[in-house]
Amino acid sequence: MLPHFSLEQVDEVVNAIRARTSVRPRVSIILGSGLNGLADSIEKPDIIPFGALPYFPVSTVLGHSGRLVIGSLEGQSVFVMQGRIHFYEGYSMAEVTLPVRVMQRLGVEILIVTNAAGGVNPAFVPGDIMLITDNLNLIGMMGQNPLIGPNMDEIGPRFPDMSQAYDRALCDLARGVAHQENLVLREGVYAGLSGPSFESPADLRFLRLIGTDSVGMSTVPEVIVARHGGMRVLGFSGISNKANLDGSTVTTHAEVMEAGKLITPKIEKLIRGVLRQL
Repeated sequence: MLPHFSLEQVDEVVNAIRARTSVRPRVSIILGSGLNGLADSIEKPDIIPFGALPYFPVSTVLGHSGRLVIGSLEGQSVFVMQGRIHFYEGYSMAEVTLPVRVMQRLGVEILIVTNAAGGVNPAFVPGDIMLITDNLNLIGMMGQNPLIGPNMDEIGPRFPDMSQAYDRALCDLARGVAHQENLVLREGVYAGLSGPSFESPADLRFLRLIGTDSVGMSTVPEVIVARHGGMRVLGFSGISNKANLDGSTVTTHAEVMEAGKLITPKIEKLIRGVLRQL
């Protein structure tokens, strides 16, 4: 049987967090590669390194600070993951999604996920922001769904519906904010792969053929677990590089990090605008 956490273990993490903050967060935000900056503007932050919590996996990837920042942003109590955990780091799906289980037991209602992604849609260019309207769970299709194992009946059903993984009302809020801020907001389907190798040209042609607009190495497992527990989800991909459909260019993590400098201010405006309207 694949590794999993019991509700008692999840609550151990929750209790360790509550011992270090009095904030009761309503909204959680997961910041992807190169997008750490938003956490620096949180008011009266309580900061907890991932490594200070029981069972909590530690982020090992450049561009992921690996700490919780809990406080206030635009009048909302927030729980921000400054960096995330990836399956390709060698963690189990249970470990990758443990933070979302913790959010649920803390009473968080809304999850905002962000990621740095490759632009598979030929209209997308580095620096674009894409509103995620649906996702392709390619990791799960290969047997790595984060809900495999004993079901947490106290949190959600054995067979959760994923027909509206990304909350339609929250998507409408994001569209309105983009209009107010004069931001171009792309929309599309995000494909979640395991990584850590970037996609081959053949991979990317296949992904485009099946309807992918952006591709990355995260997000989908977190969204599945969030929806299992009834959380509302809003997602953004920061387009960090253009898909190499013909093999003529080389993609690097440094390129992804550099694009984050263009992407972060735009995503920050969108998230702040959404928080103000909740």
